[in-house]
Amino acid sequence: MNIVIIGGGFAGINLAKELLNQKGIQVTLVDKNNYNFFPPLIYQVATAFLEPSSISYPFRKFFAGKKNLKFRLGKLLKVVPSENKIILHNGELSYDHLVFATGAETSYFGMENVKKNAIPMKTLNDAIEMRNTILKNLEKAAICKDTRERRKLLTIVVAGGGPTGVEVSGMYAEMRKSIFQKEYPELGTSASNIYLIDGGPALLAPMSKASQEGTLEALTKLGVVVQLNTQVVDYVDDTVFLSTGKTIQTKNLIWAAGVSAMVFDGIPAESYGRGRRMATDAFNKVNGTENIYAIGDTCIQLTDTAFPGGHPQVAQVAIQQGLNLAENFKLMTRNKPLIPFKYNDKGSMAIIGKNKAVVDLPKPKMHFNGFFAWLIWLFIHLISLITYRNRIQTFFNWMIAYFSQDQSLRMIIRPDKTRKKTSN
Repeated sequence: MNIVIIGGGFAGINLAKELLNQKGIQVTLVDKNNYNFFPPLIYQVATAFLEPSSISYPFRKFFAGKKNLKFRLGKLLKVVPSENKIILHNGELSYDHLVFATGAETSYFGMENVKKNAIPMKTLNDAIEMRNTILKNLEKAAICKDTRERRKLLTIVVAGGGPTGVEVSGMYAEMRKSIFQKEYPELGTSASNIYLIDGGPALLAPMSKASQEGTLEALTKLGVVVQLNTQVVDYVDDTVFLSTGKTIQTKNLIWAAGVSAMVFDGIPAESYGRGRRMATDAFNKVNGTENIYAIGDTCIQLTDTAFPGGHPQVAQVAIQQGLNLAENFKLMTRNKPLIPFKYNDKGSMAIIGKNKAVVDLPKPKMHFNGFFAWLIWLFIHLISLITYRNRIQTFFNWMIAYFSQDQSLRMIIRPDKTRKKTSN
């Protein structure tokens, strides 16, 4: 059985790992990047509290010595179901079973100006770009004599009140009170604000009311200006336009407001459901296909009675679907009945700042906040990293940051795009 997996995020990598050393199964994982990364911690790379290598690991290093697992660097261009093959930007691959584990991409809801000028928060590249942008604007503000321009350079607007938006806002609020004042004495008492904008009536919409209220209170105490029932509708000439009619002057709009799945050439239009997610049956097989599957954020499954509207686009769903599909592939090789997917909700959590977090557990129904919730958040995220090396490196960086209330990773490192290529 030749299985090709497109995408090496939570869903894809767990599927591949679970098929390790399975007789009769060959796996090729295809990804446009040559590394796996841990999305829940990219905001810490973006705010210069972790190095990119702390939350990422090369696929080829991970697959080394694993005889039935192979990696292929490539970007998917087209699927040809009639020939059981995919076309990449650098060649072709044949398959017996094809699995889409491509996750989701940033959605700007059709707002081209926002797409062009905002800072997204979805990939490791986004995180590095955000770190560079914020640091460059701080340096500009340090020498800027125009009060109004300086305020725009220092003001940060975060769109989206989910875990990423909350975590980024909290981190920058703490950095403003400690690190920025210490390292940028030129700024003195310059006015700056951090805004968190969300279109719903509460932050962390899927979580409990206690978590929502606790998060709002904690962020407000940190000095974050939270505006609920408000949407960003445009971003032009350093001006964020809000649905309330108000505007905010800033050069830093961080976009954490929405995601959308991707559409692929060769997959029938009728196979897509809400949010462009591939609609699947109970075994994650894409509707209207014979041997194509979708797992994680890129799929919507309406067969789980506990989630009739589809599963949330969170890491645990992706991980569990990857493991379930792996078990079903093993059962296929033995001609055994397959297991329908049922999501086991293990809870949700978000970190707000140092010693501040919220955790909701569904079974039994419990809510934690403050220092204990913060410890739970650290532990869960630490053990979820892909390798021991990542865990040790991240833990070491966290300890330095905790006791020093600082980190020494604020370097602006970027390629020189103006340098011309020269031939030898």
